[in-house]
Amino acid sequence: MATIDLGYRPREWQRACHINRKRFTVLALHRRAGKTELALRQLLDSALRCPLELGLFFYVAPLLKQAKAIAWARLKQITAPLVMHNLAEVNESELWVRLRANGAIIRMYGADNPEAMRGVRLDGVVLDEVADIKPETWREVLQPALADRLGWALFIGTPHGINLFSELFFKGRNLPDWHSALYTVYDTEALQAEEVERYRQAVDENTFKREMLCDFAASGDDQLMSLTDVQEASRRHLRKDEYTYASKILGVDPARFGDDRSVIFPRQGLCAMEPKVYRGIDNMALADKVAQEIERFRPDAVFIDAGNGSGVIDRLRQLHHDVIEVHFSGSPSNARYLNKRAEIWFELRDWLRAGGAIPDLVDLKQDLAAPTYRFTPADKIQLESKDDIKGRGLPSPDLGDALALTFSFPVYVDHSAQARARAMGLPVIEEANAMDYDPYRRL
Repeated sequence: MATIDLGYRPREWQRACHINRKRFTVLALHRRAGKTELALRQLLDSALRCPLELGLFFYVAPLLKQAKAIAWARLKQITAPLVMHNLAEVNESELWVRLRANGAIIRMYGADNPEAMRGVRLDGVVLDEVADIKPETWREVLQPALADRLGWALFIGTPHGINLFSELFFKGRNLPDWHSALYTVYDTEALQAEEVERYRQAVDENTFKREMLCDFAASGDDQLMSLTDVQEASRRHLRKDEYTYASKILGVDPARFGDDRSVIFPRQGLCAMEPKVYRGIDNMALADKVAQEIERFRPDAVFIDAGNGSGVIDRLRQLHHDVIEVHFSGSPSNARYLNKRAEIWFELRDWLRAGGAIPDLVDLKQDLAAPTYRFTPADKIQLESKDDIKGRGLPSPDLGDALALTFSFPVYVDHSAQARARAMGLPVIEEANAMDYDPYRRL
């Protein structure tokens, strides 16, 4: 049998990606690295080796016109030797290549029309520029299509803020059957050193970090908190005497919808403690959980989102707990913000930068680094809404909202709390000294 050379000579990093890939593989790659070439070659290799009948493989770009411009012409080019030997056929109107030996098909799609991909049975899929693809395309359309025959998925792209791509990349490091890898411009050697240096001097530092160093932590101009700030806060370890003098506060964010989380977040001074997170819990059950946490933590104030938690608030008041409702859309104390939610998130950011310590939780760090902000025509600061964040492929930032709620209003030091600390043998700083000790003494 004659051997047909398809002309693929992978670079070392490409070879490593092919070898190390798992059922679900996430590759963060710099611009012009050769990621589309790698993806098309993987699709073709899998299609050629597919032992099942009617194998089906997709290449999905954010837009169909991108799939045509980026991948279709190249796919035709690399399969031309097969077509020449009558081993494959091309359908220009439907954007597919079929292998005659086993009937496997490789087809181009755009994520801008996810309905066109519903109802199929997939053996493998490539999602290119994942940061620009709506999460429903993966979660509701493509992922279920892989279930029948345990198909694989390859996610490729360049970091661009906090979105579906960043979520999959970081979670993929800790999930079975997943593999995440990152290659910078200095790892692939795909570009000449002189061109890399020219580009570095032509753009700002954050742009170079994102585009060429694949730095997920490089914040955009409109990002409220960078992943770098959040990561540093998760690594801080405070002594008890650095926060036990301060007020104890609970923030409670009840879930809005079925996939959202209800969160109870305790904080004392610079120390944010482990939150309680619940899914699928109703208001009465959540109120019971909050009451238990009040008994355990003995907070000086409990702030609850009134928009979704009116039932929780009413029940806790029936139980004679003194809780404070907070309206995210309500008026802020500081007129520079559009509403209360924007104000408390900025208070949270300032607290974080002043030395606040948070638990080392992936979901919490993602929540805190997710929101962007902008200025309204009236020059008010407006925070990105939960729905817009979810539209970028991220979960609702429920843990972040719960922690931000602990900054809703000033809470003065409760001297009885100091007495409790003395009774427990913990160091206590009197209020007069505490006022000089920590700018967040009243929070």
